[in-house]
Amino acid sequence: MATKRNTKKKKVKGIRFGILLIVLLALISSSFFYIIFLTPATTFTQEEVTIFIPTNKAEKSLIKDKVKRHVKRVQFTTFLALAEWTGYWKEIKPGRYQIRKNASIFRIFRMLNGGLQTPVILTINKFRTKKDLVKYVSNKFEFTEGEIASFINNNDSITEYGIDQTTFMTIIIPNSYEIYWNITPREFVNRMYRESRNFWNQKRIEQLKKSGLTQQEVYTLASIIEEETNDNKEKPLMASVYLNRLRMGMSLGADPTIKFALGDFSIKRITMIHIKKSTKSPHNTYTNKGLPPSPICTPSIASIDAVLNYKKTDYLYFCAKEDFSGSHNFAATAEEHFINARKYRKALDSLKIR
Repeated sequence: MATKRNTKKKKVKGIRFGILLIVLLALISSSFFYIIFLTPATTFTQEEVTIFIPTNKAEKSLIKDKVKRHVKRVQFTTFLALAEWTGYWKEIKPGRYQIRKNASIFRIFRMLNGGLQTPVILTINKFRTKKDLVKYVSNKFEFTEGEIASFINNNDSITEYGIDQTTFMTIIIPNSYEIYWNITPREFVNRMYRESRNFWNQKRIEQLKKSGLTQQEVYTLASIIEEETNDNKEKPLMASVYLNRLRMGMSLGADPTIKFALGDFSIKRITMIHIKKSTKSPHNTYTNKGLPPSPICTPSIASIDAVLNYKKTDYLYFCAKEDFSGSHNFAATAEEHFINARKYRKALDSLKIR
């Protein structure tokens, strides 16, 4: 009997030891897994580091160099093992990736392997020319200045969007957009076109019909207003002036179009000399009736909506106020306008602004 009890005790001890061993091995394995895969792997001190993987250079050596530069040696070895095990080297995904401080190697590998890019925040404000826009976006994305310029200056490339080289800027709606770094010029234009279509919702389309203008004409008129004033409250009044002039067959006589025609945006005071110098330009709205052939900047949404929601007035003129507040005096007759203009010229002369 004693022998059987001892044998039974030994079996229980053996089972307990086995269980304890399994638990210990599990703990060791878990700890090892945690240390290798889930602990902070980065070596940099800033909040984040951005890794760019160009489309035409998505090669093993490039990735290894970029990752090795920013992670600890042990975790780098783990990264290489994961890459081999999952076949990552055969399916490297180009893009822009942000590695955050103290990220684990598992998170870093999952991001690169899954192509989980960090999008570029593209904020479009006011650009006066296509050249300005091209330079700006080419510094934000993988494509070059030449590649995007070549695409948007080719009517064969953009005719499907209902625009040409002259009217291209009318699909650019100032706003902030999240866009992947490695998009192509065509994908960029696709995105801008889609955002423009979304902007022109049913409400704006109804307002457009009432205005009697096309989308491109509204955009172009809004661009003039954008250059005329920063006061959103008076933009609908300014829109009424220009619309009244258009309907009466008068020239717009917009000073900002002269600056655009001359390519000199530093001019403070438009004179007859400036107007004469730009007579050959189709953007000179003193010598050419109607709207210019293209916008003179990318207008804000407030300016576009000001044209769509213009105030019904009999105003035909406006002039900057003599207090230099940025606001304007509006007038329905030439006589009233001359009085306002005289006040403003006198204020300019007092400050010796030519």
